Amino acid sequence: MHQPASPPAYFPAPRTQRYCSQCGSLLTRRIPPDDTRVRDVCDNCGAIHYQNPRLVVGTVPVWEDRVLLCKRAIEPRLGYWTLPAGFMELGETTSLGAQRETLEEAGLQTEPGALFSMIDVPQADQVHCFFLTQVVDGAFAPGPETLEARWALEEEVPWDDIAFRTVSITLERFFADRRAGSFGVHYLSLPPRRA
Repeated sequence: MHQPASPPAYFPAPRTQRYCSQCGSLLTRRIPPDDTRVRDVCDNCGAIHYQNPRLVVGTVPVWEDRVLLCKRAIEPRLGYWTLPAGFMELGETTSLGAQRETLEEAGLQTEPGALFSMIDVPQADQVHCFFLTQVVDGAFAPGPETLEARWALEEEVPWDDIAFRTVSITLERFFADRRAGSFGVHYLSLPPRRA
């Protein structure tokens, strides 16, 4: 009997490595010469393995007076609502990555727009960038990472069920800018959550 597929799991790459990707030797954590930070260093071949933040890119798709929200079919935050977004891929620009994620998660055709929010998330080693986008038409078809999608008026946004603080902040700023009649670029850094 065939078992139904389970939702895709989220397995991020480890942030610390044990072995050198160049020669396979064990790595040492130390400050290399002419540096100021502890790094993974290979004492065998000399390779220094730098760790940099991951870039999450997404859009604020708008059709008439509504924004498109997607209910996550994957961890983290399975079953919570978000804007279409995901990790930027190698070889793509931030805006085209956001457009790709919107197509993958919502099946929504869009045209690239202006940067709207950039939010540092240092506790997760990430930077989240959201772009305003032009929707080609209002038809969408959620992909495998999305349980459902829907167009929502501001008063219909399920604020208590939003997956990530960066999405809540982006939506709050979007609706405030729309009421003011002018869209700016919003940059901020998220403080760690209080225990």
